[in-house]
Amino acid sequence: MDTATRLLLVKSDGSVSIHSDGGAYKPLNWMSPPCFLTEEESGWTVVNKAGENLRIEIDEVLHDSRHELGVDPGLVKDGVEAQLQALLAEHLGDVLGEGWKLMRREWPTDIGPVDLLVRDPHGAAVAIEVKRKGEIDGVEQLTRYLQRLDRDPQLAPVRGMLAAQDFTPQARVLASDRSLECVTLDYDRLRGIESSVPTLF
Repeated sequence: MDTATRLLLVKSDGSVSIHSDGGAYKPLNWMSPPCFLTEEESGWTVVNKAGENLRIEIDEVLHDSRHELGVDPGLVKDGVEAQLQALLAEHLGDVLGEGWKLMRREWPTDIGPVDLLVRDPHGAAVAIEVKRKGEIDGVEQLTRYLQRLDRDPQLAPVRGMLAAQDFTPQARVLASDRSLECVTLDYDRLRGIESSVPTLF
C-alpha cells in the first residue's frame, strides 16, 4: 500500500481523525469518542466503544507536538442572523427609507416564524427573511412563509424581501423570478461604523 503525508489529530475527548491537505475540515477517516489508542512499533490501533478498529500505519513522523487548549470559553460569532435581524428592525428606515414600520419580529406562522413583518410606506405588508448569506434555500423558505401569510385577509397580499450580507447569483435569479426583493445588509453600517457598501439593490 502506498504511503501519503497525513495529519493525525488526537483530541482529549478521545476522538481520532486523519486529515489530508484538502477537503477543508472534513477528515478522511475518524473515530468518534470515546476511543482507546494503542501505540505500537509500526503505528496505532484505535478502538471505539462499539469495538470497531482503525489501524494507522506510520512510516515516518515529520512533526509531533502536543497542545493544551485549556477551558473552552465558547464561540461567539459576530454578525449572526439574530444580530442582523435586530439591527435591521432597529434601523428599518435607514436601510429601506422613510415610512417603513415594524409590525413585529418573529411573526408566527404554522411552519415557523418570519424574521420581520413590516408595513411599507403605502401600508402594504412585507415579510423579511434575514440571512448572513442569501442562497436558494432562503428564497424557498421565504416563499413558503408568503404562502402562509397570504391566507390572512388582514395581511394579504404580502410581498417578500430577502435581506443578507451577500447573495449567490442563483438566489438573485430565483428571487427575481418569484418577485422577491433582495436587500444587501452592511453589518458595519448598521452598527454605526462608516462603510461605502450600498444598501439596497
